[in-house]
Amino acid sequence: MNRIFSPITIKNLHIRNRIMMAPMCMYSSNENGYANEWHFTHYETRAIGGVGLVMVEATAVESRGRITGEDLGIWDDSQIEGLSEIVRRVKRNGSKIGIQLAHAGRKCEAKGEDIIAPSPIKFDSHSLTYKRPRKMELDDIEEVFEAFRQAAERALAVGFDIIEIHGAHGYLINQFLSPVTNERTDEYGGSVENRAAFLREIVKRAKLSWPDDKPVCLRVSAEEYCEAGNRPHDVADIINLVKGEGIDIVNVSSGGLVSAPVPAYEGYQTRFAETIKRLTGLPVISGGLISKPSMADEIIRNERADMVFFGRELLRNPYWPLQASKELGDELEYWPEQYLRAR
Repeated sequence: MNRIFSPITIKNLHIRNRIMMAPMCMYSSNENGYANEWHFTHYETRAIGGVGLVMVEATAVESRGRITGEDLGIWDDSQIEGLSEIVRRVKRNGSKIGIQLAHAGRKCEAKGEDIIAPSPIKFDSHSLTYKRPRKMELDDIEEVFEAFRQAAERALAVGFDIIEIHGAHGYLINQFLSPVTNERTDEYGGSVENRAAFLREIVKRAKLSWPDDKPVCLRVSAEEYCEAGNRPHDVADIINLVKGEGIDIVNVSSGGLVSAPVPAYEGYQTRFAETIKRLTGLPVISGGLISKPSMADEIIRNERADMVFFGRELLRNPYWPLQASKELGDELEYWPEQYLRAR
């Protein structure tokens, strides 16, 4: 029986436990998207704390793909050096590391950028923060495809173990996937097959630069919390249309497409992960306000998910895995030697 501290292998990636640090934006870069000392310390600390897989925050594949002007970037070769330092520090402490490749689309708040989206629909019609996006022409779509391909190429050069394509939380890919934000009448809009075509091509292009033996993760919003939005079975249908291009595991989240309340509670997204796992046959990562070791362990023991992601809990306590191992009675070999007296 697998448990939260059981190792897991995805393609050639061997992870020491089932705990993933969720990709959480730190908004701590300069306007050029460079990693700095904050990022180095932030990510290395969680590796010291025993996380199995560290997923670096949403990292923009284009300057106009940033959420804010302080986002990390991977759109230029000059950004490789800083990202490489993050990878070096995380790996020397025993964790594996991935990067979330992202494009904000209509949710870009960075000043002076050309805001693009599948359709010219503003994220929040009452907000002065968000601009009305420009409808993407086919040339724009091709530029984004190429940006994801180049980002995957840079991720490989940096040394990441896994890439995660950000198709959730109302950002550009999610905007194409949802009938709420995609009103196109060409090959990228209308039917579910057409709405999935943008994501399918991004995965295909990324795989041109990313080796077959290294895994690709897809993050999705399985529930959009609006009447006309995608539900878990809709998202499963989309995944089944694109998984053949090279999706190895799905990171299941929810929300972000529209300004809508989310009925959140501890473990609230696990039922979505179960549905995606059952309908697609792919391994999944679940999470959502989970803080109790017993709950995380139960999710893995009962095969409701294959990994569990932690966000805010790891911001509060970067050593949560070490402390959880004590509570669950697991003797970990990777306690830092300097901390053994506290075990």
